[in-house]
Amino acid sequence: MKSTPTTINTTSTLSKRPYDYIKRGIDILLSSLAILLLSPIYIIVAIWIVMDDGLPILFRQKRAGYLNKPFSIYKFRTMKIQQSNPATYYWEGGVPDDFVFKQATDNSHQANFTGIGAFLRKWSLDELPQFFNVLLGNMSLVGPRPELTEIANCYNQEQFKRLRVKPGVTGWAQVNGRSNINHGEKIKLDLDYVEHYGLWMDIKILFLTVLKVLFKQGAV
Repeated sequence: MKSTPTTINTTSTLSKRPYDYIKRGIDILLSSLAILLLSPIYIIVAIWIVMDDGLPILFRQKRAGYLNKPFSIYKFRTMKIQQSNPATYYWEGGVPDDFVFKQATDNSHQANFTGIGAFLRKWSLDELPQFFNVLLGNMSLVGPRPELTEIANCYNQEQFKRLRVKPGVTGWAQVNGRSNINHGEKIKLDLDYVEHYGLWMDIKILFLTVLKVLFKQGAV
């Protein structure tokens, strides 16, 4: 059964905090700087992917953005091109708290990685194209990670609140458990961010993200 988007009164969700304008300015400045400084890495990774497994270089997927507006997220492709039946998700009354989204990162999926796919995932390099998402305005540097549209369309009213801010390259849930927590725990952390986000919280999350990547704790 195909899921349909949750409907909600968005009157209260559209009010802006003063920090939102500062946050957007920071996003534009830092994402532009990151793209400029990381451009050699973008070129090297792109060439490596083409030499290893051909085109395409980028992986695109529909994700739920601000107030569940869908957008295409960009990542460097890490998996081999193959025909497969994508997973379908549907729940009545919201996504179960014990749901855990399984990414293709364990040993059972190693054969599906491109030659550099596992390396890119390990060091979160596959996420670098998302700085373009930030620059375009459909993501922020910090915020709840963008959910698959099929899952977000099953949100109940409480879960929908995590969509009141733009999704982020990294977030409060990612520095407090990441893929090791279930959906209920992730929602709780994301809603905590939605309620309390600000400059110092964003700085803290960015700092903790850098530490986690450097200590090889997986992709954010």
